[in-house]
Amino acid sequence: MCLKKNVIYAQSGGVTSVINASAYGLIHTALEDKNIGNVYVGINGITGVLDGKLFDLTKESPERINNLKNTPGSAFGTCRHRLKEGDEQGFKLLFETFEKYGIGYFFYNGGNDSMDTAYKVDNYAKSIGYDLNVIGIPKTIDNDLYGTDHSPGYGSAAKYLAVSMLEASIDTRSMSRDSTKVFIMETMGRHAGWLAAATSLAKLNGDYGPHIILLPERVFEEDNFVQKVENEVKKNGYCTIAVSEGIKYKSGAFVSDMGYTDSFGNRQLGDVGRVVANIVLTRLGLKVHVCIPDYLQRSGGHIVSKTDKEEAIKVGEKAFEYAKNGLSGYMVTINRVSNDPYKVEYGKVPLFEVANNTKYLPEEFIDDEGYNMSNNFIDYAKPLITGESYPEYNNGIPNYVTFPIE
Repeated sequence: MCLKKNVIYAQSGGVTSVINASAYGLIHTALEDKNIGNVYVGINGITGVLDGKLFDLTKESPERINNLKNTPGSAFGTCRHRLKEGDEQGFKLLFETFEKYGIGYFFYNGGNDSMDTAYKVDNYAKSIGYDLNVIGIPKTIDNDLYGTDHSPGYGSAAKYLAVSMLEASIDTRSMSRDSTKVFIMETMGRHAGWLAAATSLAKLNGDYGPHIILLPERVFEEDNFVQKVENEVKKNGYCTIAVSEGIKYKSGAFVSDMGYTDSFGNRQLGDVGRVVANIVLTRLGLKVHVCIPDYLQRSGGHIVSKTDKEEAIKVGEKAFEYAKNGLSGYMVTINRVSNDPYKVEYGKVPLFEVANNTKYLPEEFIDDEGYNMSNNFIDYAKPLITGESYPEYNNGIPNYVTFPIE
């Protein structure tokens, strides 16, 4: 008689408002499968798996499992630890945990660097003859994951930023006569401008702004930018701007480089909004207000996109389906069939193709001037923010669920 295989699921990297919806999609499907033994989660991602810190969901209440799909952030804790090639001790420790807990399926929910880790785990399992199915589950608000039309998490972050930009633009407009003339919103997005681009959706129901969008895909030219701001203020009485944290000068240097790297080896960025604001203040003498949504843009569970949430659940379910069918070394993908009506299909891409690659904004998504988005982008992004999915509220505050991560 064959022993039942067990599952480990873990989350990695920056969170999203629907990452736990993907967890729900995977976990509830695995728990219902009679051929699966226990379903574990790694506390704080791969770090918890390395340390043997696992949480067994097999006996968890259905109500708490169900509430995962409404909870933003990482319910089980995440990490930025990256397994490196040649780290024999790390891989040995990892597979000792797999062996101890009878793990036959490993699911890693994350972005580019996480898919690189999943790829290495899959390779190592093959090299030592360990029977393991590894599937990556896509996640990132940055929407820069290679091989998929879009990533779960992006639609909700795009919705949050678009709504915030609309409301901030109306606010700035109302104050512009003798107060704030320029409003700047700084968005995440190190290498690709998908999040800054999303603020253009604020204009779907009326053009209040943004008037300027600064993207990593375009060189930041200060003189040209200042002239653009001046022209917009003369035309509208005010100017609202979205700026991606990853904009660069012609030299290739980040405008907001803080001078050190994070644990993934990425240059740490910050305060690009204030850098740009100082340029406007110094050269034009205009009153500027800066907003940095920071974690809010990726954890806004109070108004997620219904489309985004449904797709996040589906990629979790698909990941389990692929693993159960014997596949390993792939990431689940969302493949767009049409914009209108909006239709997608689910597929897969080899992890090695995803690992450390970046999906940039296509040229046709940026307008000719380079300071705003084209109709092609609007057609692409609009379906991703469609619909609202509100959590249950109690005492005027959402009811979210978390698990012990100490």
